[in-house]
Amino acid sequence: MAIGHLSTAGFGAKLLGAFGNGMVQSFINARTLSPEDMGNPKLAADIAKQLRRFHMVEIPGSKEPQLWNDMYKFLERVSGLKFDDSEKQRKYDNISFKEVNDAVSQLKDLTNLLNAPVVFAHNDLLSGNLMLNDDEDKLYFIDFEYGSYSYRGYDIANHFNEYAGFDCDYSLYPDKEAQYHFFRHYLNPDEPKEVPEEDLKNLYVETDLYKLASHLYWALWALIQANVSSIDFDYLSYFFLRYEEYKKQKDSSFSLAQSFLSKSGTS
Repeated sequence: MAIGHLSTAGFGAKLLGAFGNGMVQSFINARTLSPEDMGNPKLAADIAKQLRRFHMVEIPGSKEPQLWNDMYKFLERVSGLKFDDSEKQRKYDNISFKEVNDAVSQLKDLTNLLNAPVVFAHNDLLSGNLMLNDDEDKLYFIDFEYGSYSYRGYDIANHFNEYAGFDCDYSLYPDKEAQYHFFRHYLNPDEPKEVPEEDLKNLYVETDLYKLASHLYWALWALIQANVSSIDFDYLSYFFLRYEEYKKQKDSSFSLAQSFLSKSGTS
């Protein structure tokens, strides 16, 4: 299983043993980060460096990215849901799944033109899955439940979206300067100032487009949870929040990617 390979590579709690229906891991003496912590330049650099190492871990098995397959499976599952709550049903019935399906397909086609590297991705690098031992200045990635092979830009963009915090304030998404700071330490941990401008631009465009995929993925995931989860959380409203953010960001991200592809001779 992936967690064994990740543990061997130094990620998360040390795996002490595994058995039929569980595992034993070591205790991590560290605090969970807050969303505000992630924007700290020192921590952002440390996260970037560790994410680069994470992306280099080889996990046995298929290396086929699962992102789009998962989204199309989600779309199948959320078509025709029934809710006991009439208000939830009314909100759900207002969703145009043709529109959502078209959004996924259109985004998939455009991101494919970027040829983003495929890596083993964490896919859920929010502040709650980052821990820090302040005394030792040691950062930990935890909770690899969503780990799979995916696209480099998606994993980074998904992390950037989490700067929004629990209030989902997407105005807190890192600006270009903060992103470039992260990219420099991701692309060249030893000499971040030596990263060519072209490499920064490439990763900026890649990440900017994949942030839309992050919004669509978690929007569809939330619809499933709205129908099956017993947790006291308004997943249906979360679907609309993430989908509306996708629509708000779409034009600028598509325009940036299309302009980039046009200049590079790919379209």
